[in-house]
Amino acid sequence: MKKLLCILLAVMMLAALAACGDSGSANPSSAPAGEPSAAPAGEASAAPEAPAAAAFKIGGTGPLTGGAAIYGQAARNGAQIAVEEINALGDVQFELNYQDDEHDAEKAVNAYNTLKDWGMQISLGSVTSTPGVATSVENDADRIFAITPSASAVAVTEGKNNVFQMCFADPNQGSASAQYISDQQLGTKIAVIYKNDDVYSTGIYDTFRIKAAELGLDIVSSTTFTEDSQQDFSVQLADAKNNGADLIFLPMYYTPASLIFQQAKSMDYVTKYFGVDGMDGILTLEGFNKELAEGVILLTPFNADSTDERTVSFVEKYKSVYGEVPNQFAADGYDCIYAIYQAIKSGGATSDLSASDINDILVAQFTSMSFDGITGDDMTWSANGQVTKGPKGTVIENGSYVGLD
Repeated sequence: MKKLLCILLAVMMLAALAACGDSGSANPSSAPAGEPSAAPAGEASAAPEAPAAAAFKIGGTGPLTGGAAIYGQAARNGAQIAVEEINALGDVQFELNYQDDEHDAEKAVNAYNTLKDWGMQISLGSVTSTPGVATSVENDADRIFAITPSASAVAVTEGKNNVFQMCFADPNQGSASAQYISDQQLGTKIAVIYKNDDVYSTGIYDTFRIKAAELGLDIVSSTTFTEDSQQDFSVQLADAKNNGADLIFLPMYYTPASLIFQQAKSMDYVTKYFGVDGMDGILTLEGFNKELAEGVILLTPFNADSTDERTVSFVEKYKSVYGEVPNQFAADGYDCIYAIYQAIKSGGATSDLSASDINDILVAQFTSMSFDGITGDDMTWSANGQVTKGPKGTVIENGSYVGLD
């Protein structure tokens, strides 16, 4: 009996201790469901974090693979550096999405539709001209603002009031090239080799021919090639040589130009060459002997050797990230993003607006603002989307681009 009484007393004591333990273990900062928690004495309540500003969705298409990939990769890389710099400022946020179009119009439209499904609000159009003509039609129909880094054909912007170019339009490149050749007295008997199934090449040639006639430059040889025949240039080079050309004008991309340089050397034909922005990038072409391009002159709005602070900073960052010197396409991609940023800030656009509303704001800004970038100062845009900025002469010396102006 005594033993039973002891057991009962022990159980009662354990129960009492358990009750005390339950009441003392409650978290002093906890509160009943539905009521706010109280902060411990002497501590301030933590303020809830403000939600991050939604990013503007910027999309573009370009050749990220294939024979023209140097252009697309450069434009994307330059744009990405600008996006990261602007995002670090904190006032506006961008999200960049580049889709591969393989320098093909049909694939570019498919890539554009992928971007539209993603929610693209602002477009960088397409990097090269033939895809750029196709996607600009979609930009116009969907009222999605576009500024292309480098699709320079007139048809890219023609008839659309919301498609702009950061690069020179083809007619401007043609006439500016003839003017530069004349002013610098680079040659008087000119041969031209151009691609007659490419809007970029033919557009430049057409205005070059007209301006050359005005300036008294004699075009002694004018020969063409096509996509299917751009492997053998012996006929074109022989025609230039036989007609005594002292300069060959090459309004084309760097891939066929590299073959022209190689085949001219094999023929022991030595002459001067003058190219346009499509040749920028030839020094990074895999397997190309840079010595073949020695002395080639390009007309381009960007010179990586410039000593101004903005260009030096961009070139250093690009080399650090991508391991090579940026070309004009990279610089144009960079400037596109900063021009969009300026227009968004000045126009008061916000990322919660529809693409159509953002389009209207950006069109109004681009047709009225002046922009300073690394490819030109005091840039302005006309209502037809073409940019006004000054070209620069660049010569290839010892495997590098060297500014002439």
